[in-house]
Amino acid sequence: MGNVLVVEDNSLISRILQKPLERDGDHTLTVLHGEDAVQFALRKMPQLVVLNMASAGGDGEQFIQRLRTHARTMYIPIIVVSAASDPGAKVRAFRMGVDDYIAMPFDSEELLERVRTQLRHVQQVMLSRLIDLPGAFQVEMTIKCRLASQEPWSLLYLDLDNFKAFNDTYGFLAGNEMIRLVGRICCRVVSEHGNLEDFVGHVGGDDFVVVTTPDRARLLSCRIIAAYKELSQPFYRPEDLKRGTISGVDRKGRPYQFPLVSLSIGIVNNLSYLAHNLQEISYLVAEAKRNAKRSSDNIYYISSRSVADCFEQPLISPLPLSTGAGFLPLSALGWEVNRRELVHAFCGEEARSDYEVRLRP
Repeated sequence: MGNVLVVEDNSLISRILQKPLERDGDHTLTVLHGEDAVQFALRKMPQLVVLNMASAGGDGEQFIQRLRTHARTMYIPIIVVSAASDPGAKVRAFRMGVDDYIAMPFDSEELLERVRTQLRHVQQVMLSRLIDLPGAFQVEMTIKCRLASQEPWSLLYLDLDNFKAFNDTYGFLAGNEMIRLVGRICCRVVSEHGNLEDFVGHVGGDDFVVVTTPDRARLLSCRIIAAYKELSQPFYRPEDLKRGTISGVDRKGRPYQFPLVSLSIGIVNNLSYLAHNLQEISYLVAEAKRNAKRSSDNIYYISSRSVADCFEQPLISPLPLSTGAGFLPLSALGWEVNRRELVHAFCGEEARSDYEVRLRP
């Protein structure tokens, strides 16, 4: 179920939209004004904003600017309802980033259908359809925004281990429910223990991303994993849960006992090194994820020293932070894959010195 935010200080638009949207069964309506509307949009990330400029006054343009300059809300569609019907006002609104413009007086049926059209576009294009979280495109753009901001950030990459065995044994519907569970846990934990600007996205499949600040990374990771361990137990048959394994078959069709599905979190940040682009982050996240699966608590940080260590290993393809054709190996992307240059780009002085020592004959 999605949320539609109506920004107005009267009930003109909300009266028109509320009952039809409730009958549609997919959306709830929240009516706020001023700073309350901004904070709601940042925390709850509604699927659509309808802004009544007639009641918002000068605050309306400020509201649009704040949503359009924030990584969490820059993709939320905005429909403006305004008493100004001249082309100049409409052009100015579209240049600010609104998605639709309706001049007063308006037909209530037209407004309702324009709202439904924007919601349909959100479902089809913008959100991960499985759990109504921002999808891979928004994940990429959010990370790029953090790279450009120069502010401290941490990226948590979450992945379910032994998920294929669970999916094969319990069926894809149960697998989808487990993916939804992880999404709900991430949203709840980030809402309760994260920052206002933290981001939760669904890369695809059983992979999720949380973008937060370094001081919250460990707390969020531990809370997410603890909640998952508790809330995932009802997904198993009692005998599998008691035994601690899933009865399945391996790739050769032989009976095999698979571990229960666990959640691993790889963490990278920009405190120990400065990544230059999304490709570099994707490569480091792949390494953090691989090490998280080996860790006793299923959490692993990429530090400056571990960055140097990971470049000692065979170069692997980065994790797909895109739902397109996927990434090619680094060399195929035009990278001159030189370990010394990569370590110098990523690492702090201590790690670089250690790496140079190990290179000497």
